[in-house]
Amino acid sequence: MVEARPVVRELPAYKPGRNPADLAREIGVDRAVKLASNEVAFPPLPAVVQAIAAAVAETNRYPDNGAVVLTAALAERYGVDPGQVATGCGAVTLCQELAQAYNDPGSSIAFAWRSFEMYPLLASVAGARAVRVPLVPGRPGGVPDTHDLDGLLAAIDETTRLAFVCNPNNPTGTAVRRAELERFLDAVPAQTLVVLDEAYREFVTDPDVPDGLELMRGRPNVAVLRTFSKAWGLAGLRVGYLIAEDPAVAEAVRKTHVPFSVSMLAQAAAVAALGSEDEVRARCAAVTAERERLTAALRDRGFDVADSQANFVWLPLGDDAAGLAAALEARAVITRPFAGEGVRVTVGSPEENDVLLAALDQVRDDARVP
Repeated sequence: MVEARPVVRELPAYKPGRNPADLAREIGVDRAVKLASNEVAFPPLPAVVQAIAAAVAETNRYPDNGAVVLTAALAERYGVDPGQVATGCGAVTLCQELAQAYNDPGSSIAFAWRSFEMYPLLASVAGARAVRVPLVPGRPGGVPDTHDLDGLLAAIDETTRLAFVCNPNNPTGTAVRRAELERFLDAVPAQTLVVLDEAYREFVTDPDVPDGLELMRGRPNVAVLRTFSKAWGLAGLRVGYLIAEDPAVAEAVRKTHVPFSVSMLAQAAAVAALGSEDEVRARCAAVTAERERLTAALRDRGFDVADSQANFVWLPLGDDAAGLAAALEARAVITRPFAGEGVRVTVGSPEENDVLLAALDQVRDDARVP
């Protein structure tokens, strides 16, 4: 019998957000609201729709494996050389390519925990040791929800090839500030590549949360990951990018790139999205305004919600997390539970968030009924 490697057999399956149409059919309602996957509620940008329609006529051909037009557009936008840029099928694929490029068996990858759930899986696939550094409270008396950069630095040793800093952190939404991040970057050994995972950068409103690309300058062991899946509204097309201070980092990622994995449609859409930045900024402003309204409403209902810098909020419910998520699903609202820890709730449209709040009120009222 042919068997996969033991480490692969033991890997937990990635659990995507549930399909709302499936849930609606299951519970017999017209519509379910999905607030589980941190998508934006807006439809695709008009320029994106036009670009995809134009590109469809060429899909009998392979896409540009080097994504030259997209790479040039990103390099121009961020003021870097194209050699510092690598594109991929979503930021998570770039994470995998980084692990393949830098980790041998016996090496390690360090990251905060809880953070992006793919980090430990990528370490396992690469044959590397996953070093999880527990989160710490980001505010007096709060729950552990923020990177412990001192702890992360202490966990880095001669085996550590990669260190991920998810900022803002998924799933807690908290962010580390400039001074502590600069101290951390300056202290990390030169042989460890620090990857600032900024999938939610466009939703940051705190001026003291730094732009990772600014901190990258002059630090050859720092790279920044971003994605078009969130703020830019291209989750269904899968395109992310890495920008590295040292072009050799981007080159290493390109060498592990799966050929043609950024589709022709994805490349065209991303270029068109970059040309619609003013509209994207307006959409992000609407999301962050709604984030504040939702946060206030949740706090009014007794939830201990930290200030989020992403397009989601975190409910630190401990052992009650799975139960609340199940109760919400029974009322046609899909969230993302992390059993024993909390529930991540995407900031949806105002109407979607009102459905969530009404469902929470129903759960609370039903619990009061003897």
